[in-house]
Amino acid sequence: MLQVTNSPFQQDQLELLNRLLPTLTEGQKIWLSGYLTALSTVGAQAGAAAPSTSAPAVSKEVTVLFGSQTGNSHKLAKKLTGKLQDQGFQVTLSSMIDFKPNTLKKVQNLLILVSTHGEGDPPDNAISFYEFLFSKRAPQLEGMPFSVLALGDTSYEFFCKTGKDFDQRLEELGGKRLAPRVDCDVDYDEQAEMWIADVLASLGQASVAAQAPTLVSTSAVHGGESSEYSRSHPFQAAVLENLNLNGRGSDRETRHLEISLENSGLQYEAGDSLGVYPQNYPRLVDDLIETMGWNPDELVAIPKSTEELSLKEALTSRYEITVLTKPLIEQAAELAPGNGLKALLAAGGEQELREYLKGRDLLDLARDYEWKGVTASSFVPLLRKIPPRLYSIASSPKAYPGEVHLTIRKVHYETHGRVRYGVCSTYASERLEPGKTLPVFVQDNPNFKLPSNPGTPIIMIGPGTGVAPFRAFLGEREEIGAEGKTWLFYGDQHFSSDFLYQVEWQRWLKEGVLTRMDVAFSRDTEQKIYVQHRMLEKSKELYQWLEEGAAVYVCGDEKKMAHDVQAALIAILKQEGGLSEEDAAAYLTKMQQEKRYQRDVY
Repeated sequence: MLQVTNSPFQQDQLELLNRLLPTLTEGQKIWLSGYLTALSTVGAQAGAAAPSTSAPAVSKEVTVLFGSQTGNSHKLAKKLTGKLQDQGFQVTLSSMIDFKPNTLKKVQNLLILVSTHGEGDPPDNAISFYEFLFSKRAPQLEGMPFSVLALGDTSYEFFCKTGKDFDQRLEELGGKRLAPRVDCDVDYDEQAEMWIADVLASLGQASVAAQAPTLVSTSAVHGGESSEYSRSHPFQAAVLENLNLNGRGSDRETRHLEISLENSGLQYEAGDSLGVYPQNYPRLVDDLIETMGWNPDELVAIPKSTEELSLKEALTSRYEITVLTKPLIEQAAELAPGNGLKALLAAGGEQELREYLKGRDLLDLARDYEWKGVTASSFVPLLRKIPPRLYSIASSPKAYPGEVHLTIRKVHYETHGRVRYGVCSTYASERLEPGKTLPVFVQDNPNFKLPSNPGTPIIMIGPGTGVAPFRAFLGEREEIGAEGKTWLFYGDQHFSSDFLYQVEWQRWLKEGVLTRMDVAFSRDTEQKIYVQHRMLEKSKELYQWLEEGAAVYVCGDEKKMAHDVQAALIAILKQEGGLSEEDAAAYLTKMQQEKRYQRDVY
């Protein structure tokens, strides 16, 4: 609490501050500090003439560029843009793919928000700008103020690599950091707020022409969101249906969930995703507590809140326990120096650490290393929040008002001597019967949307659960009476047991909503056939559709399927269009820029 002795505050002011300050997050404190600094700077400028040697005013023009695969960077960029505009800045907000690189030299202040996709790759809509910046065509930026917010996931080896690359390259080109780069993990809200506050404060302090900023409510959201529910405040949605889509004899289990959004105010479009906060597998929680010798009923404090939960409940619903990260190993080694973890972190042992992290969880760590004497209260704060899982929405809001549908395949496999269970997929298949609720929020995905012209032909490529958003697309086009042609490539293991939503596709084919469909059931033939093989078989017709202006959508596995599909598209362009490898790649890049080649891959 603030002390009264020698305080410049009156008693009623002290009481107000003592009530307010303990409730502020770190991000809010930094924002407030920047606000007060900017306010005092403006006051000083108003009361005294500027000396003749003063630096020139920093431009009030700001360019905000985002590169986003799932929409997080886009959402934060819109939030930042709103706050900048509230402070009188003229802001240009743009996706990197829509930004004209040859205008970079004219940018006055550059703010970049970018995620890292997969194993260190730029997101799809950042690739062209990333390649330009690292090419010989990139201009010298001569002191241009910039700052980077990087989004990533510490469970990946190349954490926030794309943001780090942008930050380093902009400096190499002569740019000057307006504020230090911030690297965000999956629980990014507070770190992003701190970066935004730092950027706002730096711009406010640097601009001698700046006016005092207007305080903005922390609950204000720019970008048109009308619901009070969000990633940081999810809606408890009721499960209406939970059905297994696979037939008898299948070795797969795919759940179709129908979820109510009634009274939430949440809205979505076909192509968006639903964020779901799952619960950890109960047996894994019990085994971890037993191995560590902890008391499941011990109360543990939840950071940044006044909440206390039993240890079992906290490990079930609040903390990630299925993924090991290098930062966690480093902190755990400090907590119990004698348990041998420091040897795993030793210089030269990077490959050994990489191998250990792959496929292991917290229970493995507890069993493989000595943890006697480590208390739950000292260890639990090292854990990060359980991250939400994003699922492509499988329904059109026009076809199912007040509902949202998901397609979730149960994941379970054996490795390192134990059976592992996918966190959310097992939660959905085993413990989410109708009537139960789960915390959800809508994740806008502007990079995966139907063409604005309903007459545009569309080609959809989605094996397995990747077909989910195309059920939403066709449901939407049926409702609006779209006349454009539609073509679906779908694949799975067996026709008889793994043909997801078969009845609906057949109905849409019969009614003309779906113009044509090609399927590949890989285990029904002696030689495995996948969707890319069907594409190559239909190369002439597919190329004709592309030339007619068709938009191509790909959804599903990023590591293999998406690469194979792209290779097939390149091959078709070379074979049917007579293009070189370079020209075929440029053809796809142009399609991306025209929003005619969109991917929702994971």
